[in-house]
Amino acid sequence: MIVNCSMEFVHAMRVFRTRGSRRSHAKQLHRAEALNLTPVKNVQAVVERLTANEVIINYPTIMRPWIAGWVKRFGGPEGRVQTKKLQLDALGTEVWDLVDGKRSVRQVIQAFAAKHQLQPKEAEVAVTRFIRELGQRGLIGLC
Repeated sequence: MIVNCSMEFVHAMRVFRTRGSRRSHAKQLHRAEALNLTPVKNVQAVVERLTANEVIINYPTIMRPWIAGWVKRFGGPEGRVQTKKLQLDALGTEVWDLVDGKRSVRQVIQAFAAKHQLQPKEAEVAVTRFIRELGQRGLIGLC
């Protein structure tokens, strides 16, 4: 299962990274397909719990070669890998905790909607937007 999931993770990361005018030709997912996929956390992400409701996620990113060249010229650290941090509020932490590699996006939305007494469409918009943001940052993938 992990092997199949890792190949789809790579495809999902291509889907997340398509934005702006330089869109790739990766297959776009339909809504029903996307809701049936399972979000999986990046194994390189390190989570620090501040409180029960807040976390900081440390995750590696790779700089583009031309950016790394500029950083090096201006006396910055060498290497293309840098660590970024993302602090999640209570709602973000809740969605992050619901992403366990077993629940589909649809199930995450249903659990979130039930806990906060939201309409299904309202919860879907909020959770999918948040999952897309995490995907663009490389913190999760879909399989």
